[in-house]
Amino acid sequence: MTPVSEGTGALGAPLAAVEPGERGATRIADRVVAKIAAQAAREALGPLPPDAARPHADVAVRQSRAPGHEGQDAAHVHIHLELDYPTDIGARCRSVRRHVTERVSALVGMLVPEVAVQVERLHLASGTGAAQGRTR
Repeated sequence: MTPVSEGTGALGAPLAAVEPGERGATRIADRVVAKIAAQAAREALGPLPPDAARPHADVAVRQSRAPGHEGQDAAHVHIHLELDYPTDIGARCRSVRRHVTERVSALVGMLVPEVAVQVERLHLASGTGAAQGRTR
């Protein structure tokens, strides 16, 4: 058997180039993108309060209408999380938004035009204000 050289078929005939539109496409399920987004949120937050629920994400993947990106998939992400308190809530939400955008773009290759962060619950940090009874 003779080795097949690169760029030729089994009988030595040159391979025809297949146009990108005819090759097919890979579709990544919304739930896979949601799991990646939730993991990225956990990475951005670091350690959570002991009784806090893990961050979870809802994702809607739609075709982009952004100029220069028409037809490309875009992930619209909604992250739900719980934070310890006191903390800089705005800075932590910005960190989550930025990290989720970077990770989803890098791992899935989708545009991420929207990352909405919803803080569902705040947990009082242990020791802070516990001896005083009430926190204002």
